[in-house]
Amino acid sequence: MKIEHVALWTRDLERMRAFYVQYFGAVASERYQSRTHTFASYFLTFPDGGARMELMEKPGLAESSGADVATGYAHLAISVGDEARVRELTERLRIAGVRVAGEPRRTGDGYFESVVLDPEGNRIEITV
Repeated sequence: MKIEHVALWTRDLERMRAFYVQYFGAVASERYQSRTHTFASYFLTFPDGGARMELMEKPGLAESSGADVATGYAHLAISVGDEARVRELTERLRIAGVRVAGEPRRTGDGYFESVVLDPEGNRIEITV
């Protein structure tokens, strides 16, 4: 058994697609547009495989609570291979104006990671 994909609702499908393609090397599927509903999506495939990510958009989504801790989606962790790449990508994102919510560090449970926020404020752990 394996996780095939995770899905994330978004308010700006094209902006979110571009972010994950530009900074994480994702390859986007063709845009899916439902013929019967106001729904569109992309599937993103990441360079080293693993689960895909589906970005989904439809009008009328409720605002998230904005709380740092809430039930539901907590974060997406993307492995980049080594500590130097964690640092490099974090700095590249910072220079591009992306909010760094957690500097590169070794966590208490042994992970080396940083935390950045995507264009809609979703947490991404950049890990080894």
